[in-house]
Amino acid sequence: MTVVPLPPRGEWFGDARDGARALRVSWHAASDGTGCVVLSTWREDSCVATTRLSPADAARLIGVLADGLAAVAVDSLATDSLATGSLDAAARDVESA
Repeated sequence: MTVVPLPPRGEWFGDARDGARALRVSWHAASDGTGCVVLSTWREDSCVATTRLSPADAARLIGVLADGLAAVAVDSLATDSLATGSLDAAARDVESA
């Protein structure tokens, strides 16, 4: 079996549910100037699945993550403002987000 070293551009993300699972995201450059993003799913010390994304698909994934984070931030601002009893503040926070 050939072991391929992990590329220097990558990051680990632990699963929010437990410490036995993780996601590794790594960039693999190609000699032609392109490359791909590899998402690998790990259980303990074993890689159990991989998905390769083209740069265009990786950009779409980043967009989905950014949109989701933005929605959470807007919801959080509105909830915080409502908790203090200020509907006007909640409206201003949502409009400014």
